[in-house]
Amino acid sequence: MSTNHEHNCNDNKDFGSDIEKFGWVVIMIEATDYLPSFAYTIGLWKNYRHPEIISFGLTIRTLHLILNDAGAIAKAGQAIETGKSYSDFFKCGETQFLQVDNRNIADYFGQAINLYNTEDFPALQLVWTDRNGKYPWEKDYEEEFEFRQPLLDRNADFKFREAKNLGIFTTRQWLDLKRPILRVVHDHDGDWQFLTDDQMPEDARLVALEQMTIRDKTLNEVFNLDYGESAEREYIGGEWTRSKTEEDEEEEVEE
Repeated sequence: MSTNHEHNCNDNKDFGSDIEKFGWVVIMIEATDYLPSFAYTIGLWKNYRHPEIISFGLTIRTLHLILNDAGAIAKAGQAIETGKSYSDFFKCGETQFLQVDNRNIADYFGQAINLYNTEDFPALQLVWTDRNGKYPWEKDYEEEFEFRQPLLDRNADFKFREAKNLGIFTTRQWLDLKRPILRVVHDHDGDWQFLTDDQMPEDARLVALEQMTIRDKTLNEVFNLDYGESAEREYIGGEWTRSKTEEDEEEEVEE
């Protein structure tokens, strides 16, 4: 992996001149206690008609380097192939590129959307192997890395990072009366609560996380609530308002 790219690390939202000068920039997002780090390019599509590139779960420095290496391939006029293993991005380990499902673009490519004024542009995801050379979709992939690389070529109907059968709290009103979910809470301890806002403590019910998105796909819009955050809306399809929760606040539904 080369280390001589100095031109396209950009933390400034006014990066149009850098894209014109160098061809692309790399936007980098630090990890939180819950969400993985990620970085993506802006400018490859504009200047080289090559898909933008995103990658997850490594240090910001490493993500910066490998995306610059991928950008150099695009700048040289070479097409990056999906489904092909590359061994030249890391000293140990391999990478593959996946075609990003367009339904996942809005979740990660905010600055690119601002530049292009549309979500309709192609993107590839650079996916890396674990220490045993396994990709996330292969058997025996290391559990430590299981949720550090969301796979953006799939899962657009279930965007949450946890297992589909994870038990979460909801309400009797949602389960039996089909009332809409108007508030979602991601507790500091990792529990999820999907609330109808007319429940009492005795109305708590435990269901699999996937059941929530099967009935209401718009709940995917809050998949990236961090620990200690909540989101509220007035109706299904309405805009979510996000806020922090107090660590010692008693939530509406308890086990």
